[in-house]
Amino acid sequence: MKTHFPDEPLRSHTLDMLWQAQDEKGYIANEDIARIASQLQISEVELEGVASFYHFFHRKPAGKYRIYINNSILAEFKDYRDIVRAFEKATGAPLGGTDPTGTFGLYDTPCIGMCDQEPSALINFYPFTNLSPAKVDQIIDSLRSGVGVEFLANAVEDNIRYTPEREKTILLREFVPGKALQALTRWTPGEVLSEIKESGLAGRGGAFFPTGVKWELCSKFESDCRYIVCNADEGEPGTFKDRVLLSLQADTVFEGMTVAARVLGARQGFVYLRGEYRFMLDPLQAVLARRRAAGVLGAGIGGVAGFDFDIQIHVGAGAYVCGEESALIESLEGKRGTPRNRPPFPVTNGYLDQPTIVNNVETFAAAALIALNGGDWYAGIGTRHSAGTKILSVSGDCAQPGLYEYPFGVSVRQVLADCGARDTQAVQVSGPSGICVAPGEFDRTIGFEDIPTAGAFTVFDNSRDMFEVARNYVHFFQHESCGFCTPCRVGTSLLRNLMDKLHNGHGSPYDFAEIEKLNQLLQSMSHCGLGHTACNPVLDTIAKFRPAYDRRMEHDDFSPAFDLDRALAPARQMTGRDDAAAHIVTDNPGEGA
Repeated sequence: MKTHFPDEPLRSHTLDMLWQAQDEKGYIANEDIARIASQLQISEVELEGVASFYHFFHRKPAGKYRIYINNSILAEFKDYRDIVRAFEKATGAPLGGTDPTGTFGLYDTPCIGMCDQEPSALINFYPFTNLSPAKVDQIIDSLRSGVGVEFLANAVEDNIRYTPEREKTILLREFVPGKALQALTRWTPGEVLSEIKESGLAGRGGAFFPTGVKWELCSKFESDCRYIVCNADEGEPGTFKDRVLLSLQADTVFEGMTVAARVLGARQGFVYLRGEYRFMLDPLQAVLARRRAAGVLGAGIGGVAGFDFDIQIHVGAGAYVCGEESALIESLEGKRGTPRNRPPFPVTNGYLDQPTIVNNVETFAAAALIALNGGDWYAGIGTRHSAGTKILSVSGDCAQPGLYEYPFGVSVRQVLADCGARDTQAVQVSGPSGICVAPGEFDRTIGFEDIPTAGAFTVFDNSRDMFEVARNYVHFFQHESCGFCTPCRVGTSLLRNLMDKLHNGHGSPYDFAEIEKLNQLLQSMSHCGLGHTACNPVLDTIAKFRPAYDRRMEHDDFSPAFDLDRALAPARQMTGRDDAAAHIVTDNPGEGA
């Protein structure tokens, strides 16, 4: 368990303690729940509720080697099912279970932040990318022979791509640690805040709230204790920019957090690192240790008496909703990641009910550069309403997937040209919760005034079925609903069932009407943004790629979703029978054989 700040309650390390228990046994046993609950002085029922919320925590034996295969839409298009079959054959474990010896556990999981290197998987949270059936066999054979998984994991490529406008990039360039903090000696904390406001920097995590305004609101709230939180829980399918920034530019990010601490007088900071990025924990801890040794983190930063600030890393455990700032804070406090009612907002009542700013990885990196170069410099990049640059995580059907940094105002068409996309049918900007852009919209631009984005830029060529893209996204939303509110918990399940119904050949105009009803319900009644945006992929693709849905309209009138013959398919598989007598023939052409 990590050493915690003197005034930080042990409860904030609930997830650390659960991780430690699982790492020792491969799962969290009942006696672990009892022991940890006693240490935390909470009920076992409450702790059970926390453990069950995060899908990387297992309450029963899950295998010595826990294998999580990415099931995102890009993985689907890159032979995901072949990889699943290869793992099942090599390990003897079925998807969702363990092999008879308990050596291997095989599970699927949403996007793990490696969309530019699919198919990918995590084994005990070490990364494996660009998988093939042959590579799977080699990995499992090596594990069986006793080779440590840490020695088999491959290096994850950063795939930084430079465009003809390379000189306009700022975040993907070399940064000298401590340089921005030296600049702070020229300004008072209030002057630094003025520079951040003057820059026009807005949050890069998707909310796009003005960073300077957020910091100012937090600074004005009377308190002798403030917190700085870096949101590194990028769970939006198709996004991987924060992974690369933390890999290559961790100093820039940590320096930006330290700049914020100087402005707000905060002493404690946290990085909330998504569970899928556990393999980055040790390298990031090493950067923090180096910064402490260099005097740019810890007590008396830069030799300035009273400038005390340190950073800890808390690791999540698999919950997309924790990317929402209030849910992240709940998780940081050792609870289920359920979004809070707002107001009050985190800037006044955040972590431990104290004033807290939560900003994205990319936002803090930009703040460090603004402290170094000034607000006017940053405001001069991009457009009138969108200052600075944006890093795009480009993946899918293109010759050069990877990270591209552009000044705001770049067109979708330009990005497609730079990444080598051909015969493009659609681009999903900002992940499933964003917008699907059709060819007639490729001259639209990336920016707050046109197409805002948290960073995902997923390319689909004309060989792809946009219905299946939307269906995969709907399954993602249903899986990641926190279950707190009924509209989202039930609505996303109903939407998933409707999309599966169309996929299985039972679609009718009735189903379109039901989808529209669900959209209205989810948008008006859901507790947080997940439910509000869950219908976006379906509505966008219906509007722009209607033929993909029309092909599935096999019925003019309502058709039930249940297919008895399909339901008996597992029985036929178990008995090895697939003759005509093993099928049920009905009068309904959508049912039976």
